[in-house]
Amino acid sequence: MLRTVYATRYVLPLREGGSLPAIVEADDLGLYVVKFRGAGQGILALIAELIAGEIGRALGLRVPELVFIDIDPALGRNEPDPEIRQLLRASGSLNIALDYLPGSTMFDPAARDAAASPEASLLVWFDAFVLNVDRTPRNANLLVWHRKLYPIDHGAALFFHHNWPARESKIESPFMEIEHHILMPWANEIQEAARAARSCLTPPLLANIVRQVPDSWLTSIPGGIDPAERRAGYVDFLVRRLAAAPIFEEEAIRARTRLL
Repeated sequence: MLRTVYATRYVLPLREGGSLPAIVEADDLGLYVVKFRGAGQGILALIAELIAGEIGRALGLRVPELVFIDIDPALGRNEPDPEIRQLLRASGSLNIALDYLPGSTMFDPAARDAAASPEASLLVWFDAFVLNVDRTPRNANLLVWHRKLYPIDHGAALFFHHNWPARESKIESPFMEIEHHILMPWANEIQEAARAARSCLTPPLLANIVRQVPDSWLTSIPGGIDPAERRAGYVDFLVRRLAAAPIFEEEAIRARTRLL
């Protein structure tokens, strides 16, 4: 289960993309990269961050620890930037945050960064499974810290939930976007990674991950769907997508063949 910490100090904005993340200090004296519920990407990005991030951790990927972070809107009262003040006022209560990795750098093949084949293959499989469109050369979302890879920022995964009635059509998606994955050049063990991943992920495990999504997040989504029904929809999607894994696995293997 995710821990809950309480924000004590807004440290530094990270002006990247539409989510306006920031480094925030919490009451456990830790520093975290916070994704705010009041940012432009909204609560769905936080839900995707939680579900996809915890699936990645279950697979053994080095996703930085995720925590719930409770923010008092008064935290921004002394901020000179009106945009930051407004963001904090709109983000009261629970948000999501990742453990801050000081000194980490973004994965960059041009800087001669490389990946081991088993890890690259598992990351490719994982991103295809959760429909993550944001692990490309343009936007790697992959940190290098102490010479190890740490996947971050999964707010763009599970994009079917932006059009909830159409989620059925994404269950058997081959996910053609996988050909743009930044780790594809190193992913030459996709079949082996697939077998390991499918043996690891089980319906009870996926249900336990989805169960951690707070009711307050689910009830804030327009559409009036009951939180229990919404959770059941996520679990149903993930379980059935796992059963359909050969479809996106074959596409990933074809994409790598085209690359070579």
